Amino acid sequence: MADDPYTVLGVARDASADELRRAYRKLAKQHHPDLNPGNKAAEERFKAVSVAYDLLGDADKRARFDRGEIDAAGQERQEQRGYRSYAETAQGDRYGSGGWQREEWHPEDLEDIFGDMFAGRAQQPNAPRKGRDALYGLTVDFLDAVNGANKRLTLPDGRTLDVKVPVGMQDGQTLRLRGQGGPGRNGGKAGDALIEIHVAPHKFFRRDGQDIRLDLPVTFKEAVLGGPVTVPTPGGKLRVTVPAGSDTGKELRLRGRGVPAHGGQPAGDLYVTLRVVIGATDAALETFLRSWQPEQDVDPRREMEAGE
Repeated sequence: MADDPYTVLGVARDASADELRRAYRKLAKQHHPDLNPGNKAAEERFKAVSVAYDLLGDADKRARFDRGEIDAAGQERQEQRGYRSYAETAQGDRYGSGGWQREEWHPEDLEDIFGDMFAGRAQQPNAPRKGRDALYGLTVDFLDAVNGANKRLTLPDGRTLDVKVPVGMQDGQTLRLRGQGGPGRNGGKAGDALIEIHVAPHKFFRRDGQDIRLDLPVTFKEAVLGGPVTVPTPGGKLRVTVPAGSDTGKELRLRGRGVPAHGGQPAGDLYVTLRVVIGATDAALETFLRSWQPEQDVDPRREMEAGE
């Protein structure tokens, strides 16, 4: 037997439609199978939440459940109360007619989806209605999100969707593929597929708005004498000159080498932070350093000692 739907959603029995919607959306996102791969408990919880909202989110079903005509699974009860006993209660005036059909595994996620859904309740039962929107998750590589890419998403039912990831996509943003959601009812148009983008972290690059940051290892010789080095960028490798006498932490700014321009935003910059790597030393270098006397003594820890 299904659990009490009000308990499943964690709402009071007199909860408003908005309270039901917010509770469902929060739980559906928390336990969605795409975000909890292999987690059977989350999968079962997601199913229970979907069933509960399928019942309470439909004003007619909710009214019938409150009257005891159907159970928590939406099945007819053997003993049903008559219309008069219902009409004479305050519940008889609480709800309107209409309804919607849940597509399992595809929870709503955005305000406009719920707006469309609840607006449908005011329509006539046989009026055309738009199909349910469906939410999916798609993980893309860091550079694909920065530069844009074409990806193919396989849905739980075996269908595939070709997704064009635009330039500059950020983690958590959502793409809308119109007409790729649930089928419409009574001749209504199909719903949309909402693709929530998850950007995988990169081994070297870090995104900072339109800019990208990179730690670049350089040798002791390159740091002391300077010279050209090869730097990876989101658009490919680039030759950059390291200034002589560079310390660890020195930052080089490569203009226009960050996230490409898109949507009216200019291209970002690539900030390269140098990290001096000593690596293995040879006898000649060790001998030189032991006998070397700099023209001017430098104490790199002087400020630390002054702060004691």
